[in-house]
Amino acid sequence: MKPVLIEVTQRIRERSAASRAAYLARVQAAIDRPRGADRMGCANVAHAFAALPANDKLRVVAERAPNIGVVTAYNDMLSAHQPYEGFPAVIRDEARKLGATTQVAGGVPAMCDGVTQGLPGMELSLFSRDTIAMGTAIALTHDVFDAALLLGVCDKIVPGLLIGALHFGHLPCVFVPAGPMSSGLSNTEKSKVREQFAQGLVGRDKLLEAESAAYHSSGTCTFYGTANSNQMLLEAMGLHVPGAAFVHPLAGLREALTREAVRSVLAIRKGGARFTPIGQLVDERVIVNAMVALLATGGSTNHLIHWVAVARAAGILIDWTDFGDLSRATPLLARVYPNGSADVNQFQAAGGPGFVIRELLDAGFMHADVATVAEGGLRAYGALPVQEGAALRWNALPGKSGDASVLRSAAEPFSAEGGLKLLTGNLGRSVIKVSAVPDDRHVIEAPARVFESQESLLAAFKAGELERDLVAVVRFQGPRANGMPELHKLTPPLAVLQGKGFKVALVTDGRMSGASGKVPAAIHVSPESLAAGPLARVRDGDRIRLDAVAGTLDALVDAAEWAARAPAKISDAAAETNAHGLGRELFGGLRRNVLSAEEGAITWL
Repeated sequence: MKPVLIEVTQRIRERSAASRAAYLARVQAAIDRPRGADRMGCANVAHAFAALPANDKLRVVAERAPNIGVVTAYNDMLSAHQPYEGFPAVIRDEARKLGATTQVAGGVPAMCDGVTQGLPGMELSLFSRDTIAMGTAIALTHDVFDAALLLGVCDKIVPGLLIGALHFGHLPCVFVPAGPMSSGLSNTEKSKVREQFAQGLVGRDKLLEAESAAYHSSGTCTFYGTANSNQMLLEAMGLHVPGAAFVHPLAGLREALTREAVRSVLAIRKGGARFTPIGQLVDERVIVNAMVALLATGGSTNHLIHWVAVARAAGILIDWTDFGDLSRATPLLARVYPNGSADVNQFQAAGGPGFVIRELLDAGFMHADVATVAEGGLRAYGALPVQEGAALRWNALPGKSGDASVLRSAAEPFSAEGGLKLLTGNLGRSVIKVSAVPDDRHVIEAPARVFESQESLLAAFKAGELERDLVAVVRFQGPRANGMPELHKLTPPLAVLQGKGFKVALVTDGRMSGASGKVPAAIHVSPESLAAGPLARVRDGDRIRLDAVAGTLDALVDAAEWAARAPAKISDAAAETNAHGLGRELFGGLRRNVLSAEEGAITWL
């Protein structure tokens, strides 16, 4: 294994020793209890299984058959989650064939960031992760389950389900994906129309036509954003059936993989062939493997927040320095939009997650000696599932990528370093997705133009006030201020300015997510402005230097003057707007108690 992999893993292990030991002790105490139907009172048991068919009641109570709890994020607002409507029936059928029972333990909320982009609802998006975690806990707290299947794909849903499941670390768990939609209008063409609309060159009718051609059916959106990064990370953690991530929802193979998830979770239950509770499976090595997979594929910046929280749920403490050190030693193997022109279907056709995992393992960039839900360990995730009649088998992937413009070997990567980078300086700590940014834009130095909302930046762009070199500072967008919304609406206008030859960058304590694109963006700036972070000291005209090569982010202001400046305060009007409307009142307690972005924006500690 590479020395940096060993070093980072060891320091995480040492840093987490006390919290991890306490977590594992709680997991073991839960494992040591009698099964639910045996330890509960008769009234509790009767309530738990009242709605089951008589044969299933007999199985689970008298015959002590294993009972699988299903937590589903199904709704048909999300294209990625619409296919889940029929999954419980398939799961129940397969479980009965195997002598087990199934209950849908609960549903969790699932919101579509694509619907809420640039709207007040986006201010609930980040907090929906912890709401989903709590919903998962409520579902599983009925405590009559021997294992759990978790149905979710999109941005906050998978991290939320995973955080919730890790608080029930005694349960074996398998995640069940639904797959991406077929390719529609290319992401490159979609972005071109967005930029044309931002310039007033096309109308709303053309923009809607393009967007509808890109997002056109059931399945996950096909760019490599947070949702598809989730699926890559779950493969790298060994929490899927191997190769399940990017199979189309309507393919026959999809149902076969879902049935295999039932067989897998029963095989790792207590009393099964390979008891593997999720709390023991997700250890320091598995968390590091997920981090490496993210970096090697240029995945979503959101995971520098989410995986800090996921790790914390298992008693493991990671930070952005860990990501930064791993990134410097991890090769970039994939170019998938916005880190390239291909979509995830092309990525899958070129070899997909299996190719990435095999290459990283063979080159010593991942821990191979980890537990997974599949027999055979992590090596099993370097193969391709195929269906033969009703049976599944896994074939070895070709030695070479199916498309070297999309996917490369560890010996011939797109870059010797990963797709994400830590920036530090007098403006705090932040991250940038460098994999999508042209090399000649990795260093930007220009005067600041300060905004306190994305709407004000868009208004300035439309008024022609930004036709120059500038660093757009958009502050008071952190977790405490307004829930840390994604600022995707800023990408088209800033890309237009960059296309005109101006030196442009974005610096913000908000998020840009997996769709961070060709404009350099220092995001997640911590401490955030509302907590008197240094971004609150920036004034219009200050020269800002973003240097993704050196890993720095600084206001080039005299040190004495900088220290003497009082941080700006959020306006009363903005604070009032952030606190009310479309349910934002209900999340006031989360805003007050949330930790920083680098601490995972956790609300439950």
